[in-house]
Amino acid sequence: MTWSIIARDSATGQIGIAVATRFFAVGAIVPHIAAGFGAIATQALINPYYGIDGVPLLRAGRAASDIAATLIAADAGRESRQLHVMDAHGAVAAHTGADCVDWCGHLAGDGFSIAGNMLAGPAVLDETARAYVADRSLPFPLRLIAAMHAGEAAGGDKRGRQSAALVIHDRDEWPALDLRVDDHPDPLAELTRLERVSRERWVHFRPFLPTRANPAGITDRAVIDASIDAALANEP
Repeated sequence: MTWSIIARDSATGQIGIAVATRFFAVGAIVPHIAAGFGAIATQALINPYYGIDGVPLLRAGRAASDIAATLIAADAGRESRQLHVMDAHGAVAAHTGADCVDWCGHLAGDGFSIAGNMLAGPAVLDETARAYVADRSLPFPLRLIAAMHAGEAAGGDKRGRQSAALVIHDRDEWPALDLRVDDHPDPLAELTRLERVSRERWVHFRPFLPTRANPAGITDRAVIDASIDAALANEP
C-alpha cells in the first residue's frame, strides 16, 4: 500500500528515501538508512525487522542481493512483503511477494530504486523514475519530492492519500533531514511545505551540530548566526 524511492545523490553522497501511502505515519516504519552505506524500505504488510536487522548488514558491507535474501529467508510471511535495498556500491535488490496486492512491482536506474504495491498501475513507478532522472538540477530533497509528485499524478496509491515522509542522511548516524507527514489530506503537498520551512533555519543550522568528525560541533553563536544569515540571503 505504498511506493517509495531510495536514491543516492551523486553530487553530495547523501542517501535519501521518499515514501507516500494511504496509511498512517508511513515515515515511522518504512524508511531505514545506514549513513554512508545504503538504505532499505520495507512495504506491503510491513516487517519492521527488515530495517532493524538490515541496517547492521549494510554497515557490515554486505551486498544488496545478499541482504535481501537473508531478510526474506528468515520471514515466513515473505510472500506478503515488499522490500528494496540499495547498498554501499549503489547495487539494488528487491523482493515483491506473490501475495502483494496489484499493482505491485519494482524498477531501478542509475543511483535509484523505486518499488510500490497497491498502486493505480505501473505508470506510478515509471513516472516517479522519469521525474527523478529529469530533475537532476534540483537540490536532492526537492528532486525526491518532485519524483513522488509525478508518481502521485500517475495515480499513486489506488486507495488515496494519507501520509508521506522524506529522510536524508549524510555521513552521520542522525539524519540531515527527517520530515514526516503522518495524517494529511494532501501529504505530498504538506511534505513540500515542510521542506521549504526546513530551509528557513534548520538546514543552515544543522552543519554546526556535533558530528563524529567534530564531536563538539560549533558553539560560537556569532559564527552560527552570521553563516545562517548569509545562507538565507542566497535562498531563492
